[in-house]
Amino acid sequence: MAKIKIKPLDDRVVVEPMAAEETTAGGIVLPGAAQEKPQRGTILAVGPGRLLDSGERGELSLTVGDEVIFGKYGGSDIEVDGTEVKILRESDILAKVV
Repeated sequence: MAKIKIKPLDDRVVVEPMAAEETTAGGIVLPGAAQEKPQRGTILAVGPGRLLDSGERGELSLTVGDEVIFGKYGGSDIEVDGTEVKILRESDILAKVV
């Protein structure tokens, strides 16, 4: 797992997407343009939680190292230290892989 040099704000998390599948289940090699965007990844950093009306922070249910499934087009794609990552809100995470 890479050490990331950014700290997300509020209820956001930084996710490193897994590599896209390069072959189909039947063994057909897919060119780059035909590969689907990955929807699984590992959490590299989490924010402090959303600021509630009471002035307290809502605790996130995700932690660094969790493997998650997220929406195909959710979040923002950025590059940090040569690594492609996504910044997503916790609500954009569909599930945690257990």
